This record gives sequence, C-alpha cells and structure tokens, in this order.
Amino acid sequence: MKAIINGRLLLPNMEGDFRVMEDMALLYDERIERIIDMDEVEAEAGIDEVHDAHGLFVSPGFINVHVHGACGWDVMDAAEEALPAIGRYLARTGVVSWLATTMTAGEDAVHAAFERARSAMRMTPEGARILGVHMEGPFISKAYKGAQAEEAIVRADYDWIESFEDVVRIVTLAPEELDGKYTFIDRCRDAGILVSIGHSSADYGTALEVIEKHGVTHITHCFNAMSGLHQRHPGIVGAALDTKVNCELIADNIHVDPAAQRILYHAKEGRNIILVTDSMRAAGMGSGVFELGGQEVTVRGTRAELADGTLAGSVLAMNEAVRNFARTTRAPIERVVEMVTRTPAEELGIYEETGSLEEEKRADLTLFDD
Repeated sequence: MKAIINGRLLLPNMEGDFRVMEDMALLYDERIERIIDMDEVEAEAGIDEVHDAHGLFVSPGFINVHVHGACGWDVMDAAEEALPAIGRYLARTGVVSWLATTMTAGEDAVHAAFERARSAMRMTPEGARILGVHMEGPFISKAYKGAQAEEAIVRADYDWIESFEDVVRIVTLAPEELDGKYTFIDRCRDAGILVSIGHSSADYGTALEVIEKHGVTHITHCFNAMSGLHQRHPGIVGAALDTKVNCELIADNIHVDPAAQRILYHAKEGRNIILVTDSMRAAGMGSGVFELGGQEVTVRGTRAELADGTLAGSVLAMNEAVRNFARTTRAPIERVVEMVTRTPAEELGIYEETGSLEEEKRADLTLFDD
C-alpha cells in the first residue's frame, strides 16, 4: 500500500461538493484504501511507499470528454500507435481518462475509428485510459460545420452506431436537422448514449424541447459553432444558460472570450460546466502546419485555424484549461476541479468508480501546484 502525505486533498463533503483539506493522508493501491489524519500514518501497518506531495494539490484524475488528438496523432489515424501515444501525452497534462473524439467522415472511416477505440478500451493503458468515443459529426449542420468536412455531413442514422453501443458515449448532433422527429435521440438515450447539441443552428425552442422532453444533457463546446445569444432569439446559448444542461467549454481564452466564460460561470452558478480541450494532433507540438479531418491547419502559438481563419480545434492541454478558467473567473480551485472530474464522471455514469477521492474508488490521481 502507498501513501501520499503533505498534500492539499480535494475531498467531497457530505453534499458531494469538493473542499480543500490539509493534514490528511491518502492511502491507496489500485484503489483508494483510506483517507486518514496525518498523525495516524506512522502507526498504519502495510504502507510500503510514502510519497511527499510537498504542498501540492491532490485531486481526482482529470477526465477529458473531447479529444481529437495530440503529439502528432489523431483519433482518426489508422496507425496502432496513435491512441496509446495520445493517452501518454494526456497523462502528462493531468488527464487519466478520455473520450476519443471522431471527426465528420464517411461511415467506413468512422467505424474503423470505433473499432480501434474498442480494442484500446480492452487493453491496459500506457497512459490515460479510453472510456469510449465522442462522435462529433457527421450528424451536424452545414451552416455551423466549423472545421468539419461539409461533404461528409449526413442525416442522423442510428444504423451508424447500433453495433457500437458499447463504445459510443456521446453523439454530437444538430437537432434542427431531425425535422422534429427525435427517434434517433430517444434510441441513444435508451442505449445509455449521451446526446449533445453542437455544430447546430437550432433555435431556442428546438434546443429547449430536446433538453426538456428528450433527455439531451450536453452542449458541445458551448458558444462555438452554434446559434448565439440574441435578445429576441436566445438560440442554443440561451438554452444552455437557461437550463441545467452540461456545457463543454474550451478554456483557452481564444475560442471563448474571458468575459463570456465568466457569464457562463455565473449563469450556471458554477455547476454543469465541463472543461474540455478539443485538442487536435498539433497539441504539444508547437507552431507549424498540421492536418485535421483532411484539411490543412496552421498553428501559431496557441491558435489553430484553417486557411480561411476558421478555428480548427485547439492545442490546449487540460492543466492549462483548469488554470485559465480559475484565473479568468476567480472561481475556487475546488469548484474548477469538479468541472474536469465529478461533473463529467456523473454525466457518464461512472461516478461510483472514479471522479472523486473516496474509499474504494479507482486511485485515479492528479497532483498539481498553484
């Protein structure tokens, strides 16, 4: 058994809200064994390794539900080394588990990515473990395609995912393209697959209908590639702010202005926000020319864009997202950490296994400084 001492532990209180606790030690092997007072460690039998955190925060491991790639690799790449390499990179940024996120492409290419993710889910991970797939497209709107390939956009068809219900965890779609017939969403919900609104021109009423009547719980990269907030046309952003739907946020201060991040934080009262990176293969690689979904992407510093200036994913790392959002909103660190641990874990239905520091949960841990 191992022990972590002298850390600032982010522990849930009776209501489940995280708080910073000092003078506590965490005992663990594959799972968290116990959390005890520091003065009890010397008397504890069975500890064979002691790690001194030297004042670092000790957090549940981060969960990233929107990752296209990193370190030169993409989820759509056929090479066997792609997913393990991305997982190793993610672990260095505090991420212990992630959703491999596909691009808008033909059915064969998407299914091949699903198969590779399925295989990776069965293997012992070399870094962050794959929880499944976030299917971002091709069931989206051409009007808000962003960096997705327009020629591959199609109408939602459950046949695409019926054989992969064990793999697909989130499907991003444009509900207005369903013409008021939401059987696809209902089938996803019945299969335990989350449906997210994204790359969509839906109006407020349509967004509200699928959230309140059809169990949509998720907004893909809120503010980006969707109908915005207008005083007479509240759009998807209005529905996101007006309900308890979970909102992804790319907190790189490029995709969303810091003021809009603060508005989201206050409107949601610090809840139902999930920080994501939406990172593409250039993450961790520096400036240069890269590829995303068959399109050329130029990265300059922290900005990735197509030739026409359209933002093309990000090069953001999750530790940077946590830092940026904490500084931008001045939210307490324990609240921000919930956005990359508890909130995604609860939505994915895995909170009994991971997402907080509690006895018998997986010892998925991330340590970081101020």
